[in-house]
Amino acid sequence: MTSLPRIVITGVGLTSPNGNDLPEFRQNLLDGVSGVEAYNIRHIGDTVAGVCHFEATRYQKRREVRRGTRAGSISVYCAQESLKDAGLELEALDKSRVGTYIGITEHGNVETENEVHEVSGYDYDLSFWSHHHNPRTVANNPAGEVTLNLGLTGPAYCLGGACAAGNLGLIQGAQMLQLGEVDIALAGGVSESIHTFGIFASFASQGALASHTDPTKASRPFDKARNGIVVSEGGCLYTLERLDDALSRGAKIYGELVGHAVNSDASDFVLPNPTRQAECVRAGIAKAGLTPADIDIVNTHATSTELGDLQECEAVRAVFNGTSKAHINNTKSYIGHTMGAAGALELAGNLGSFDDGIVHPTINIDELDEGCAHPGLVINEPLQTQGVDTILNLSFGMLGINSVVIIRRYS
Repeated sequence: MTSLPRIVITGVGLTSPNGNDLPEFRQNLLDGVSGVEAYNIRHIGDTVAGVCHFEATRYQKRREVRRGTRAGSISVYCAQESLKDAGLELEALDKSRVGTYIGITEHGNVETENEVHEVSGYDYDLSFWSHHHNPRTVANNPAGEVTLNLGLTGPAYCLGGACAAGNLGLIQGAQMLQLGEVDIALAGGVSESIHTFGIFASFASQGALASHTDPTKASRPFDKARNGIVVSEGGCLYTLERLDDALSRGAKIYGELVGHAVNSDASDFVLPNPTRQAECVRAGIAKAGLTPADIDIVNTHATSTELGDLQECEAVRAVFNGTSKAHINNTKSYIGHTMGAAGALELAGNLGSFDDGIVHPTINIDELDEGCAHPGLVINEPLQTQGVDTILNLSFGMLGINSVVIIRRYS
C-alpha cells in the first residue's frame, strides 16, 4: 500500500485579540498579556470581547473592505500574511493549484442583523436593503473573498464546524494535498462573531456569557469563579504543503501534521459528551501512530463555562491519566473564544514550543476548580521543559462535533 504524502506547515498568518502575527501572539502568551477588552454592542450594551486590531487596508482597498465582510477581511489578511511567511510569491504560483479551506462557526448573521437595523430606519422599506447582502452572506464568502483578493482559481470553500471549524479547515487542506488536488493549501479558521448581538444574547440567555470588572480576567477556564464565555473575533490560516515540495524549495517548516480525528457526540445540542471526546482524542493519537505518553502539550478547548470545562477535563483525564509527560494549557484564557478560528489560532500559539521548549500557561486561575485538576496543568506561569516534540490541539463545538489535530516537530 502506498503511503500518503507527509504534510507540513510552512507559513502562518493570523490576527488575534492580543497579536497580529505569530511572533507577537506567541510573546504575549508567554508574557501573560490578555487581549480581552471592554466592548459595547447594540441591544446588549456594555460587555467584554476579544477584538482584533489588524490593518485591514494593508491588503484591501477601503471600498473592498466596505463592500465585503469582516470575516472576509480577516481571511484576506491571514492568507496574505501566511503566504508571505511561507516565502511564496503569488506571481510565481500556479494559482489553479492553490486551495483555500476556511473553517467557520457561522456566517451571515452579522450582515443580516446590520441590514435589518438599517431598514428599520426606513420603516422596513426593503428597497433600502443592500444589493451586496447575498454575496456577503453566502457560507463560502470568506474563502471567496480570499480568491478574489489573491486571484486564486483553485478550489475554495468554507467548512461549517461550529467551534471545531479551525481544526476542520486544517484537516481538509491536508487531505486535499494528499489526494493531489492542490499543491498549496491555505487552511484554518476565521470568526467575526463579536459583530453580531445575537451570539451575545444567546449566551446571555443561557447564563453562559462572561462578566468581570476587569475585562482581562473575564476568560478564566478551570477557575472556580469562571462564569462564561468571552466572545472574540480572529483568524489563522496556515500554508500547508507536501513535505517533498517544501524541502525542494528550501522552505522553513513549523511542524508536520501527523494525526487528526473528527467525531460526533450524538447526545445533546450544547452539553459535551466526555466519552465521545475521549474517543476522538484516542483516534487522533492512533492515526498519528503515537500513544498518549508521546504527547508533550495538550491544548484544551475549555471555554470557561462550568459544565463544559468539567466535561472536557473528564475526557482529558480518561486519556492522559498516568501520562506524566503531557503538559496541559489553554489559550482562551488570553483571547476569549474566537469560535471558528479557535482551533487554528490556539494551535499557532503553541508552535513556538518546538523551538524554545516553553509551554505557555493558562492564566486567570486564582482558585483551581478541583474538578478540573490534572497533574500536567500549567497554571499562570510559563513552564520551561527539556523539549517539545508533539502538540495535540482539541476543539469541540455545538451539536456535538469533536476534533483533534496533532502536530509533530519536523526532523
